[in-house]
Amino acid sequence: MSGLNLDDFVDLIERPDGSVRRDAEERRQRLVPPAGALGRLDELGEWLSAAQGQVPVRPVERPKVVLFAGDHGVAELDVSARPAGGATALVRAVLDGRSPVAVLARRYGVPLRVVDMALDCDPDQLPAEVTRYRVRRGSGRLDVADTLSAEEAEQAFRAGMAVADEEADAGTDLVVLGDVSVGGTTAAGTLIAALCSTDASVVTGRGGAGIDDLAWMRKCAAIRDGLRRARPVLGDQLRLLAAVGGADLTATTGFLLQSAVRRTPVILDGVVSAACALVAQRVAFRAPDWWLAGQVSGEPAQEKALDRIGLDPLLDHGVTVGEGTGALLSLPLVQAAAALLAELPERD
Repeated sequence: MSGLNLDDFVDLIERPDGSVRRDAEERRQRLVPPAGALGRLDELGEWLSAAQGQVPVRPVERPKVVLFAGDHGVAELDVSARPAGGATALVRAVLDGRSPVAVLARRYGVPLRVVDMALDCDPDQLPAEVTRYRVRRGSGRLDVADTLSAEEAEQAFRAGMAVADEEADAGTDLVVLGDVSVGGTTAAGTLIAALCSTDASVVTGRGGAGIDDLAWMRKCAAIRDGLRRARPVLGDQLRLLAAVGGADLTATTGFLLQSAVRRTPVILDGVVSAACALVAQRVAFRAPDWWLAGQVSGEPAQEKALDRIGLDPLLDHGVTVGEGTGALLSLPLVQAAAALLAELPERD
């Protein structure tokens, strides 16, 4: 995996401006509503002000939903309520405006982007702008083999970085991050269990679509087998992603790190983005300062990952559908925080 040195991110990623945040906190004390009256909105507005590097904070006017998509070979073991190779149908629903995240994005007026990294379909079945970063057709089975070759892992990681650069260059001021996958929560659970040094049963959830007890046991066994393969490469995050992450999770990790380099705030969705954030934190300890956790997904692995990262979800509405839906639901809260701190008058 020559040519890509993840250690560079440690030097490239700086925290949001602490002095700006202090200025934002001082300005908040001068606003008409009493300190504390806006609850967590104060914290969100001050965080965003530091991320933007200015006081008062600018309203969030150019958000973007970015979804990394892929099929996972481990889905062949019936660990998901959806059929193996079924992520293409989910992507089509998003593109056609028929999925929950697409409906909300349309309602909120937020552009939506899908990035195919490893869907199990002919690329001609989807628009070229969706498939242009594809690494392979489906990621490998994490329980018995690497999900990606070394070269594919670097390609996927660089693709995520490129998408982050494209969004920053286009003026996107906040990203709502999600995934469209079948088998992705199994890969995510494996990564989180490995990085948190815990057992498969502790992190195995029911997935966004919900699975029965037999499928849960199969998923738990798959994560257990994946853990045996993940633990020997814990010291090398790119090798870890190649072993058990798959192309979409590898790209998401690259996206998160490069977004932090480019000072682009990101709202995480469910367990998949939480797993990628946990890997990214291992690469660059300052990176999580650029992220918010949008919602509680109900997956035990997500709770464990966010606790390790130190992120407290904004919402807990029992939304398990995935695909960035929960994170997008939290966007108006962030926008409200920015608008209030930007527009409320100061006391005379």
